[in-house]
Amino acid sequence: MPLFLVLASALGIDAAHAQNAEPANAPTLLIVGDSISAGFGVAVEQQWPKLLEQKLQAEFPQLTVVPAAISGDTTSGGRARLPQLLSRHQPDVVMIALGGNDGLRGTPVTVIRQNLLAMTQAVQKSGAKALIAGMQIPPNYGPQYTQQFRDAYPAVAEATGADLMPFLLDEVALTPGMMQEDGIHPSEAAQPTLADNVFQYVSAAVRASQ
Repeated sequence: MPLFLVLASALGIDAAHAQNAEPANAPTLLIVGDSISAGFGVAVEQQWPKLLEQKLQAEFPQLTVVPAAISGDTTSGGRARLPQLLSRHQPDVVMIALGGNDGLRGTPVTVIRQNLLAMTQAVQKSGAKALIAGMQIPPNYGPQYTQQFRDAYPAVAEATGADLMPFLLDEVALTPGMMQEDGIHPSEAAQPTLADNVFQYVSAAVRASQ
């Protein structure tokens, strides 16, 4: 009989439970996002959440990345489905990567900010660390809306003490070859850059959560 089962028996712990118990250092990263995090137009194995998981597992071998991203999702949609995601996956770190679709639709910034705030507070209430990924949009709705949209992310991070990644598409959005023809979704070539950019923020959050 394996040693850990002998010890479990001696301590009065159910053997089946001991076998199925999660290792203490098995953190979970939950990514709540839209088509950018869902890897729109990119093969699953090449999508940045998958590449990020591989990078993180070099330091946290038992870590799991759960990409709960839906193309077309908004901050309202993410807010509605977050409670079930938190209950189901019980993550250690939650990355909130939403808002781009809100901005492209001209959703009032007050609504976007309220949704981001509610999501961040729900994550923190669950005991997980929150990481907010900032977004930027083209100036379709004028400079005032564009700036207010951009400022919503650091405002929520400051109000809650959450970690902030200033811009998810940094070194991607304006770099030739990094975006698909639609000008909205990152290309396959951009996925490693996205993984590298996110890694520095997520790895720090995972360490802090342990």
